[in-house]
Amino acid sequence: MALDPTDLFDIRSLLSDEERAVQDSVARFTNERVLPIIGDCFEQGRFPRELIPEIASMGLLGSSLPEKYGCAGLNGVSYGLICQELERGDSGIRSFVSVQSSLCMYPIFAYGNEQQRQHYLPAMARGEIIGCFGLTEPHGGSDPANMKTHAKRDGGDWVINGAKMWITNGNVAQIAIVWAQTEDGIQGFIVPTDTPGFTAQEIKKKMSLRASVTSALFFDNVRVSDAQRLPNVRGLKGPLGCLTQARFGITWGPVGAAIACFSEATEYAKQRIVFNRPIAANQAVQLKLADMARRITLAQLLSLQLGRLKDAGTMQPTQVSLAKWNNVRMAIDIAREARDILGGAGITTEHCPIRHALNLESVITYEGTETVHQLVVGREVTGINAF
Repeated sequence: MALDPTDLFDIRSLLSDEERAVQDSVARFTNERVLPIIGDCFEQGRFPRELIPEIASMGLLGSSLPEKYGCAGLNGVSYGLICQELERGDSGIRSFVSVQSSLCMYPIFAYGNEQQRQHYLPAMARGEIIGCFGLTEPHGGSDPANMKTHAKRDGGDWVINGAKMWITNGNVAQIAIVWAQTEDGIQGFIVPTDTPGFTAQEIKKKMSLRASVTSALFFDNVRVSDAQRLPNVRGLKGPLGCLTQARFGITWGPVGAAIACFSEATEYAKQRIVFNRPIAANQAVQLKLADMARRITLAQLLSLQLGRLKDAGTMQPTQVSLAKWNNVRMAIDIAREARDILGGAGITTEHCPIRHALNLESVITYEGTETVHQLVVGREVTGINAF
């Protein structure tokens, strides 16, 4: 039997029936609802908000959280497959789900109290409350410890001042998970976006993640009650724990982007006739396509093993860093090579490689740049911190 070019090692056979069912349902959603519109959304710089109710109804928001909070209670591998199939459509769609699930719902579940969980999580799973994650600051980037946003006690309230930058979902969110310096270290707050003094300003002129909302957040004496504080965490381990959850999904997402680019380049190469034969008959093109298949296969195996470690409770942040570094680099290289195979046709949004290539410029930067993840792995193998 012929092998599936996008799954040369039959990794799908290693999935459970439930995992395959999740992948198939999200793949159908991507094929039927995302792909027909996403090129135009990217060109127009528009996030397709009309997809949110359907994404929620499929159980894709907070999919790994317990069913008692209205979530799907899926395992980590299933969440990874969700990210892979959504990013096969577009990084912006996967980013929306990733932020809602891993950066907003997860900290309420992990660091909040039961009242906060019951109040927010079911509504967030239904897509009725959208969240954004306020950690990165204009001057901070890869150094979150150098946080300037601060929260000061004022009676039973907290008053927040500062700014956050490059915040996905900022202008569509009803709440922001905001991390701020306090006298007791960094703490997290659930801040309703209609609170006086809170401002979200959408960032324009982007050439990447154009089908996603990216914002700057500003806090001018934003007052919230102590009931809005996440009580069960102090310090950077709070936001970094959220980022580990999100980065896990990011190790899977770019595999989907790479598969989309590889598949389109392969079909184009079979149909494009130059010098009286398809360009797929040229050794140079076959070498490129074979290398894409090799790198996708390795990335699939890496993410699957990472997912099994996560579900076993043994996953380590360094392993997530290695997978994010490898898989995003793999995907961005494949997107560029696929664009080259498409020739002049590859520069238009009628084909996916240029869109994925541009999106992946953001994915390789956010939630830890490639260099940061390389240094995390370097620290692990040498025992020396080079930051």
